[in-house]
Amino acid sequence: MVGADTAWIIVATALVLFMTLPGLALFYGGLVRSRNVLSVFMHCYAIACLMSVAWFVAGYSIAFGDGNAYWGGLGKMFLAGVDAESLSGTLPEILFFAFQMTFAIITPALIVGAYVERVNFGFVLIFSTLWMLLCYAPVVHWIWGGGMLADGGIFGETGARDFAGGIVVHQTAGLAALILAVMLGARRDRTKPPHNPGYVMIGAAMLWVGWFGFNGGSQLAADGGAAMALTVTHISAATASLTWALWERIKYGKASLVGMVTGTIAGLASITPASGFVGPVEALIIGAIAGILCQEAVNLIRNKLKIDDTLDVFAVHGVGGIFGTIMIAVFGAGSWAAQLGSLLIVGIFTTVVTVIVALIAKAAVGMRVDAETEETGLDLSQHGERAYDVTS
Repeated sequence: MVGADTAWIIVATALVLFMTLPGLALFYGGLVRSRNVLSVFMHCYAIACLMSVAWFVAGYSIAFGDGNAYWGGLGKMFLAGVDAESLSGTLPEILFFAFQMTFAIITPALIVGAYVERVNFGFVLIFSTLWMLLCYAPVVHWIWGGGMLADGGIFGETGARDFAGGIVVHQTAGLAALILAVMLGARRDRTKPPHNPGYVMIGAAMLWVGWFGFNGGSQLAADGGAAMALTVTHISAATASLTWALWERIKYGKASLVGMVTGTIAGLASITPASGFVGPVEALIIGAIAGILCQEAVNLIRNKLKIDDTLDVFAVHGVGGIFGTIMIAVFGAGSWAAQLGSLLIVGIFTTVVTVIVALIAKAAVGMRVDAETEETGLDLSQHGERAYDVTS
């Protein structure tokens, strides 16, 4: 099965990159005003490039190096000691590096949704790089790299269960997004609807397809476990799409396209940590709850708390990832102590590191554009381009 494992993870690696480029870029780009769509594309594309280099330089070593319980060290910087013959389990280690690199790309890219339409491009680059290296990579090591939250760590024999990133990806990105939204403050004009719901649907569909590599690939083998992870991922996504739309129809009298596809993402985020530990029935339950839970979280954060987490990163990814992580314990596939304890530890760590890194990046280049730039739109003012002949 070694050859089959390698072939499958090569495909999964491409699928996970596809989630960011172009999936997330289109999903987020359609949700902003037309004068800011290229800035969103630029953020996603630049993050993909920059995180690839940073992961190669030090991120992979921090996450999967032979360090201690807290970090992997710098022994594998620039892939030192890794060649085409090196193995990580049944896989070529260079392939494992590439697969994990695509996760290091999409995690800071998810945060983009919190600060669109008002952020300084230089801040995006500095924050994303430091945050990936100092927040994301250590958390990866703690849970997936044999660190302190893994089996045999501080929670004993049964450590945190996070199959594909409920804690590692969605909780960290969601919390960071919420913190940045508070630090930035709200946009001056929050009244405009998504400029292109068609982009949003196409991007969500690409994310859905790519998620098969995200969750199915996390089995790191071409076997029944990968097939089950892929299947439960699809069931949760489909169910959450339906319950989101139904709940929207009950509350507002209409079910929107943007709402339905946001439900898809909620179902995908929620099943991510559990996808290697539950079956189809559990996935149906997770998806059914996620579509309503995440929609209510959007209402709470956006309308009641008045926090401009612009594209609802915390409500969908953060709440979804946390919910799915807890459901692992509900279904008896993990210990309550490890699941809740890991969420608490990673939550505190993410909050502290995000604030520090944001303040460093703000001091270096500034965080928010001025009022005139925001009014003009980031496309023209920051990048010298516009997506359409007429802006709105």
